[in-house]
Amino acid sequence: MDFFFLDKVSWAHSQALYHAAAYLGREALLILRPSTPYICIGCHQAAQQVIDLAYAEQQGIPVFRREVGGGAVYLDGDQLFYQLVLRADHPQLPASKELFYRKFLSPVVETYLAFGVPAEYKPVNDILVNNQKISGNGAAEINGMYILVGNFILDFDYEMMSRCLRVPDEKFRDKVYKTLTANLTTMKKTVGSVPSTRQLAEDLIRRYEALLGKGSLKTEPDAELIQKADYLFSEMNTPEWLLENDRRRPNLPLKIRDGVYVIQNSYKAPGGLIQVTAVEKDGFLQDVHLSGDFFFYPAADLSRLEQALQDTSAQQQAVADKIRAFYALHKIESPGVQPEDFAQVFFPAG
Repeated sequence: MDFFFLDKVSWAHSQALYHAAAYLGREALLILRPSTPYICIGCHQAAQQVIDLAYAEQQGIPVFRREVGGGAVYLDGDQLFYQLVLRADHPQLPASKELFYRKFLSPVVETYLAFGVPAEYKPVNDILVNNQKISGNGAAEINGMYILVGNFILDFDYEMMSRCLRVPDEKFRDKVYKTLTANLTTMKKTVGSVPSTRQLAEDLIRRYEALLGKGSLKTEPDAELIQKADYLFSEMNTPEWLLENDRRRPNLPLKIRDGVYVIQNSYKAPGGLIQVTAVEKDGFLQDVHLSGDFFFYPAADLSRLEQALQDTSAQQQAVADKIRAFYALHKIESPGVQPEDFAQVFFPAG
Protein backbone atom coordinates (compact mmCIF):
# COMPACT_ATOMS: atom_id res chain seq x y z
CA MET A 1 0.00 0.00 0.00
CA ASP A 2 1.23 3.49 -0.84
CA PHE A 3 1.11 6.45 1.55
CA PHE A 4 1.31 9.77 -0.28
CA PHE A 5 2.02 13.08 1.40
CA LEU A 6 1.75 15.51 -1.49
CA ASP A 7 0.84 18.70 0.39
CA LYS A 8 -0.23 21.32 -2.20
CA VAL A 9 -1.47 20.03 -5.54
CA SER A 10 -3.67 21.53 -8.24
CA TRP A 11 -7.33 21.70 -7.30
CA ALA A 12 -8.02 19.22 -10.11
CA HIS A 13 -5.61 16.62 -8.73
CA SER A 14 -6.97 17.11 -5.22
CA GLN A 15 -10.09 15.28 -6.45
CA ALA A 16 -8.88 13.29 -9.44
CA LEU A 17 -6.02 11.41 -7.76
CA TYR A 18 -8.15 9.34 -5.41
CA HIS A 19 -10.63 8.62 -8.20
CA ALA A 20 -7.64 7.47 -10.26
CA ALA A 21 -6.36 5.17 -7.52
CA ALA A 22 -9.81 3.58 -7.29
CA TYR A 23 -10.13 3.00 -11.03
CA LEU A 24 -6.61 1.59 -11.14
CA GLY A 25 -7.43 -0.80 -8.29
CA ARG A 26 -4.59 0.62 -6.18
CA GLU A 27 -4.78 0.82 -2.41
CA ALA A 28 -3.48 4.15 -1.16
CA LEU A 29 -3.71 6.88 1.43
CA LEU A 30 -3.36 10.33 -0.14
CA ILE A 31 -2.81 13.38 2.07
CA LEU A 32 -2.94 16.68 0.20
CA ARG A 33 -4.56 20.09 -0.15
CA PRO A 34 -5.58 22.22 -3.12
CA SER A 35 -3.34 25.08 -4.19
CA THR A 36 -6.37 27.15 -5.24
CA PRO A 37 -10.00 27.22 -4.03
CA TYR A 38 -12.92 25.38 -5.58
CA ILE A 39 -16.39 24.12 -4.74
CA CYS A 40 -17.14 20.41 -4.62
CA ILE A 41 -20.66 18.96 -4.63
CA GLY A 42 -21.88 15.45 -3.81
CA CYS A 43 -22.62 13.00 -6.59
CA HIS A 44 -26.39 13.04 -5.89
CA GLN A 45 -26.73 16.83 -5.72
CA ALA A 46 -28.17 19.13 -8.40
CA ALA A 47 -25.53 21.84 -8.99
CA GLN A 48 -27.91 24.63 -10.01
CA GLN A 49 -30.07 23.95 -6.98
CA VAL A 50 -27.33 24.23 -4.35
CA ILE A 51 -24.65 26.51 -5.87
CA ASP A 52 -24.79 30.05 -7.26
CA LEU A 53 -22.95 29.04 -10.41
CA ALA A 54 -22.93 32.56 -11.85
CA TYR A 55 -21.24 33.97 -8.75
CA ALA A 56 -18.71 31.13 -8.68
CA GLU A 57 -17.83 31.77 -12.32
CA GLN A 58 -17.54 35.51 -11.68
CA GLN A 59 -15.10 34.82 -8.85
CA GLY A 60 -13.12 32.29 -10.88
CA ILE A 61 -14.02 29.45 -8.51
CA PRO A 62 -14.41 26.08 -10.28
CA VAL A 63 -17.30 23.77 -9.34
CA PHE A 64 -16.76 19.99 -9.43
CA ARG A 65 -19.09 17.03 -8.82
CA ARG A 66 -17.34 14.10 -7.14
CA GLU A 67 -18.29 10.41 -7.11
CA VAL A 68 -18.85 10.54 -3.35
CA GLY A 69 -22.14 11.49 -1.72
CA GLY A 70 -22.72 14.21 0.83
CA GLY A 71 -23.09 17.94 0.48
CA ALA A 72 -21.52 20.93 -1.21
CA VAL A 73 -18.43 22.46 0.37
CA TYR A 74 -15.96 25.25 -0.33
CA LEU A 75 -12.42 23.83 -0.35
CA ASP A 76 -9.06 25.59 -0.22
CA GLY A 77 -5.51 25.28 1.07
CA ASP A 78 -6.62 25.75 4.69
CA GLN A 79 -8.00 22.22 4.62
CA LEU A 80 -5.76 19.14 4.56
CA PHE A 81 -7.48 16.22 2.86
CA TYR A 82 -7.03 12.52 3.64
CA GLN A 83 -8.24 10.08 0.99
CA LEU A 84 -8.16 6.38 1.79
CA VAL A 85 -8.65 3.81 -1.00
CA LEU A 86 -8.98 0.13 -0.09
CA ARG A 87 -9.98 -3.01 -1.97
CA ALA A 88 -13.45 -4.33 -1.18
CA ASP A 89 -11.88 -7.63 -0.07
CA HIS A 90 -9.39 -5.97 2.30
CA PRO A 91 -9.31 -8.02 5.53
CA GLN A 92 -9.63 -4.91 7.69
CA LEU A 93 -12.92 -3.76 6.12
CA PRO A 94 -15.88 -3.94 8.52
CA ALA A 95 -19.24 -5.35 7.45
CA SER A 96 -21.20 -2.07 7.43
CA LYS A 97 -20.60 1.50 6.36
CA GLU A 98 -21.12 2.84 9.88
CA LEU A 99 -18.45 0.51 11.25
CA PHE A 100 -16.25 1.49 8.30
CA TYR A 101 -16.53 5.16 9.28
CA ARG A 102 -15.97 4.41 12.96
CA LYS A 103 -12.86 2.32 12.36
CA PHE A 104 -11.12 4.42 9.75
CA LEU A 105 -11.94 7.80 11.26
CA SER A 106 -10.38 6.76 14.58
CA PRO A 107 -6.84 7.67 13.34
CA VAL A 108 -8.14 11.13 12.40
CA VAL A 109 -9.66 11.65 15.84
CA GLU A 110 -6.44 10.44 17.48
CA THR A 111 -4.37 12.86 15.39
CA TYR A 112 -6.59 15.76 16.38
CA LEU A 113 -6.21 14.74 20.04
CA ALA A 114 -2.43 14.55 19.67
CA PHE A 115 -2.40 18.21 18.60
CA GLY A 116 -4.58 19.39 21.47
CA VAL A 117 -7.95 19.38 19.73
CA PRO A 118 -10.60 17.63 21.90
CA ALA A 119 -12.21 15.88 18.93
CA GLU A 120 -14.69 13.01 19.12
CA TYR A 121 -16.37 10.78 16.59
CA LYS A 122 -20.11 11.14 16.15
CA PRO A 123 -21.97 8.62 13.99
CA VAL A 124 -22.49 8.43 11.13
CA ASN A 125 -19.54 10.36 9.71
CA ASP A 126 -18.82 13.49 11.76
CA ILE A 127 -15.90 14.53 13.93
CA LEU A 128 -16.91 17.19 16.45
CA VAL A 129 -15.37 19.55 18.98
CA ASN A 130 -17.82 20.81 21.59
CA ASN A 131 -20.68 19.82 19.29
CA GLN A 132 -19.20 21.74 16.33
CA LYS A 133 -18.01 19.96 13.19
CA ILE A 134 -14.26 20.10 12.61
CA SER A 135 -14.01 17.50 9.85
CA GLY A 136 -16.28 16.63 6.94
CA ASN A 137 -16.21 13.01 5.75
CA GLY A 138 -17.75 10.84 3.08
CA ALA A 139 -17.43 7.34 1.68
CA ALA A 140 -18.10 5.66 -1.64
CA GLU A 141 -17.65 2.45 -3.57
CA ILE A 142 -15.87 3.00 -6.87
CA ASN A 143 -14.76 0.19 -9.15
CA GLY A 144 -14.79 -2.40 -6.37
CA MET A 145 -12.81 -0.12 -4.05
CA TYR A 146 -13.91 1.47 -0.79
CA ILE A 147 -13.18 5.17 -0.48
CA LEU A 148 -13.03 7.39 2.61
CA VAL A 149 -12.44 11.10 2.07
CA GLY A 150 -12.28 13.82 4.70
CA ASN A 151 -10.37 16.84 5.92
CA PHE A 152 -8.55 18.50 8.76
CA ILE A 153 -10.12 21.97 8.87
CA LEU A 154 -7.20 24.21 9.76
CA ASP A 155 -9.09 27.43 9.01
CA PHE A 156 -12.26 28.20 7.05
CA ASP A 157 -13.69 30.96 4.88
CA TYR A 158 -17.27 31.10 6.19
CA GLU A 159 -18.07 34.18 4.13
CA MET A 160 -17.10 32.60 0.82
CA MET A 161 -18.91 29.36 1.60
CA SER A 162 -22.14 31.20 2.40
CA ARG A 163 -21.75 33.44 -0.63
CA CYS A 164 -21.35 30.55 -3.08
CA LEU A 165 -24.50 28.74 -1.97
CA ARG A 166 -27.72 29.31 -3.88
CA VAL A 167 -30.24 30.91 -1.52
CA PRO A 168 -33.59 32.64 -2.03
CA ASP A 169 -32.53 36.01 -0.58
CA GLU A 170 -29.82 37.82 1.39
CA LYS A 171 -31.68 37.43 4.68
CA PHE A 172 -31.51 33.68 4.22
CA ARG A 173 -27.81 33.93 3.28
CA ASP A 174 -27.12 35.76 6.54
CA LYS A 175 -28.84 32.92 8.38
CA VAL A 176 -26.65 30.41 6.54
CA TYR A 177 -23.51 32.36 7.51
CA LYS A 178 -24.50 32.53 11.18
CA THR A 179 -25.40 28.85 11.21
CA LEU A 180 -22.07 27.91 9.63
CA THR A 181 -20.04 29.91 12.13
CA ALA A 182 -22.02 28.46 15.03
CA ASN A 183 -21.77 24.84 13.92
CA LEU A 184 -18.42 24.47 12.14
CA THR A 185 -15.10 25.14 13.84
CA THR A 186 -11.41 24.96 12.96
CA MET A 187 -8.10 24.02 14.51
CA LYS A 188 -7.15 27.69 14.56
CA LYS A 189 -10.28 28.65 16.50
CA THR A 190 -9.94 25.68 18.85
CA VAL A 191 -6.28 25.84 19.85
CA GLY A 192 -5.22 29.26 18.54
CA SER A 193 -2.71 27.99 15.97
CA VAL A 194 -2.21 25.17 13.50
CA PRO A 195 0.65 22.69 13.12
CA SER A 196 2.42 22.21 9.82
CA THR A 197 0.68 20.02 7.30
CA ARG A 198 3.71 17.72 7.35
CA GLN A 199 3.35 17.20 11.10
CA LEU A 200 -0.31 16.33 10.70
CA ALA A 201 0.39 14.00 7.80
CA GLU A 202 3.21 12.14 9.53
CA ASP A 203 1.12 11.62 12.66
CA LEU A 204 -1.90 10.42 10.66
CA ILE A 205 0.18 8.03 8.54
CA ARG A 206 1.63 6.40 11.66
CA ARG A 207 -1.89 5.78 12.95
CA TYR A 208 -3.14 4.33 9.67
CA GLU A 209 -0.07 2.09 9.49
CA ALA A 210 -1.12 0.65 12.86
CA LEU A 211 -4.38 -0.43 11.21
CA LEU A 212 -3.21 -1.33 7.72
CA GLY A 213 0.46 -2.20 8.02
CA LYS A 214 3.57 -0.44 6.83
CA GLY A 215 3.69 0.97 3.33
CA SER A 216 5.92 3.02 1.11
CA LEU A 217 5.90 6.79 1.71
CA LYS A 218 5.87 8.93 -1.42
CA THR A 219 5.92 12.69 -1.90
CA GLU A 220 5.06 12.69 -5.60
CA PRO A 221 2.36 10.84 -7.54
CA ASP A 222 3.76 8.40 -10.08
CA ALA A 223 3.19 8.61 -13.83
CA GLU A 224 0.46 5.94 -13.89
CA LEU A 225 -1.56 7.76 -11.23
CA ILE A 226 -1.15 11.15 -12.91
CA GLN A 227 -2.10 9.83 -16.34
CA LYS A 228 -5.27 8.20 -15.01
CA ALA A 229 -6.15 11.27 -12.92
CA ASP A 230 -5.80 13.58 -15.89
CA TYR A 231 -7.95 11.31 -18.05
CA LEU A 232 -10.71 11.05 -15.41
CA PHE A 233 -10.63 14.79 -14.80
CA SER A 234 -11.13 15.47 -18.50
CA GLU A 235 -14.19 13.20 -18.37
CA MET A 236 -15.65 14.66 -15.17
CA ASN A 237 -14.84 18.36 -15.46
CA THR A 238 -17.56 18.99 -18.04
CA PRO A 239 -20.95 20.74 -17.96
CA GLU A 240 -22.57 17.41 -18.85
CA TRP A 241 -21.21 15.68 -15.74
CA LEU A 242 -21.71 18.67 -13.43
CA LEU A 243 -25.31 19.28 -14.49
CA GLU A 244 -26.41 15.66 -14.93
CA ASN A 245 -28.74 15.78 -11.92
CA ASP A 246 -30.14 19.18 -12.93
CA ARG A 247 -31.11 17.95 -16.39
CA ARG A 248 -32.83 14.89 -14.97
CA ARG A 249 -35.27 17.10 -13.13
CA PRO A 250 -38.45 17.47 -15.18
CA ASN A 251 -39.00 20.95 -16.61
CA LEU A 252 -42.71 21.35 -15.92
CA PRO A 253 -45.09 24.33 -15.90
CA LEU A 254 -46.30 25.62 -12.56
CA LYS A 255 -49.98 25.19 -13.55
CA ILE A 256 -51.22 21.85 -14.86
CA ARG A 257 -54.56 20.16 -15.40
CA ASP A 258 -56.75 18.40 -12.86
CA GLY A 259 -55.32 15.08 -11.77
CA VAL A 260 -51.71 16.05 -12.54
CA TYR A 261 -49.51 17.50 -9.81
CA VAL A 262 -45.84 18.35 -9.47
CA ILE A 263 -44.20 17.15 -6.25
CA GLN A 264 -41.20 19.20 -5.07
CA ASN A 265 -40.36 18.46 -1.46
CA SER A 266 -37.45 18.22 0.94
CA TYR A 267 -37.07 16.09 4.06
CA LYS A 268 -34.22 16.21 6.59
CA ALA A 269 -33.35 12.70 7.69
CA PRO A 270 -30.67 12.04 10.35
CA GLY A 271 -28.25 11.06 7.56
CA GLY A 272 -28.84 14.05 5.31
CA LEU A 273 -31.26 16.14 3.29
CA ILE A 274 -33.45 14.29 0.77
CA GLN A 275 -35.07 16.20 -2.10
CA VAL A 276 -37.60 14.91 -4.61
CA THR A 277 -39.09 16.16 -7.84
CA ALA A 278 -41.81 13.97 -9.34
CA VAL A 279 -45.14 13.98 -11.12
CA GLU A 280 -48.29 12.52 -9.63
CA LYS A 281 -50.63 11.64 -12.49
CA ASP A 282 -54.06 10.19 -11.74
CA GLY A 283 -52.83 8.85 -8.41
CA PHE A 284 -49.53 7.30 -9.58
CA LEU A 285 -45.91 8.50 -9.45
CA GLN A 286 -43.99 9.29 -12.62
CA ASP A 287 -40.66 10.97 -13.51
CA VAL A 288 -39.24 10.59 -10.01
CA HIS A 289 -35.91 12.28 -9.30
CA LEU A 290 -34.17 12.00 -5.90
CA SER A 291 -31.24 14.18 -4.88
CA GLY A 292 -29.66 15.60 -1.74
CA ASP A 293 -26.61 15.36 0.52
CA PHE A 294 -27.15 11.82 1.81
CA PHE A 295 -24.97 8.74 1.21
CA PHE A 296 -26.34 5.82 -0.81
CA TYR A 297 -24.50 2.58 -1.61
CA PRO A 298 -24.12 1.46 -4.34
CA ALA A 299 -24.49 5.01 -5.67
CA ALA A 300 -25.54 3.88 -9.15
CA ASP A 301 -28.61 2.19 -7.69
CA LEU A 302 -30.22 5.52 -6.79
CA SER A 303 -31.33 5.95 -10.40
CA ARG A 304 -32.68 2.37 -10.32
CA LEU A 305 -34.72 3.25 -7.24
CA GLU A 306 -36.19 6.18 -9.17
CA GLN A 307 -37.15 3.79 -11.97
CA ALA A 308 -38.62 1.30 -9.49
CA LEU A 309 -40.97 4.01 -8.19
CA GLN A 310 -42.37 4.67 -11.66
CA ASP A 311 -46.14 4.03 -11.66
CA THR A 312 -46.22 3.32 -7.92
CA SER A 313 -49.45 4.32 -6.21
CA ALA A 314 -49.02 7.79 -4.70
CA GLN A 315 -49.87 6.53 -1.21
CA GLN A 316 -47.27 6.68 1.56
CA GLN A 317 -47.62 3.03 2.53
CA ALA A 318 -47.29 1.85 -1.07
CA VAL A 319 -44.20 4.00 -1.63
CA ALA A 320 -42.61 2.84 1.64
CA ASP A 321 -43.27 -0.82 0.79
CA LYS A 322 -41.74 -0.42 -2.67
CA ILE A 323 -38.60 1.24 -1.26
CA ARG A 324 -38.17 -1.37 1.49
CA ALA A 325 -38.41 -4.15 -1.09
CA PHE A 326 -35.83 -2.39 -3.28
CA TYR A 327 -33.43 -2.05 -0.29
CA ALA A 328 -33.74 -5.76 0.49
CA LEU A 329 -33.35 -6.91 -3.12
CA HIS A 330 -30.30 -4.75 -3.89
CA LYS A 331 -28.72 -4.81 -0.40
CA ILE A 332 -28.76 -1.01 -0.20
CA GLU A 333 -26.94 0.85 2.58
CA SER A 334 -27.70 4.50 3.32
CA PRO A 335 -26.31 5.40 6.77
CA GLY A 336 -28.72 7.58 8.71
CA VAL A 337 -31.39 7.34 6.01
CA GLN A 338 -34.09 4.66 6.13
CA PRO A 339 -36.55 3.59 3.41
CA GLU A 340 -39.26 5.36 5.42
CA ASP A 341 -37.28 8.61 5.11
CA PHE A 342 -37.33 8.36 1.33
CA ALA A 343 -41.06 7.68 1.47
CA GLN A 344 -41.60 10.63 3.81
CA VAL A 345 -40.18 13.14 1.34
CA PHE A 346 -43.12 12.50 -0.99
CA PHE A 347 -45.65 13.23 1.76
CA PRO A 348 -44.58 16.19 3.94
CA ALA A 349 -46.40 16.58 7.24
CA GLY A 350 -49.22 19.06 7.17
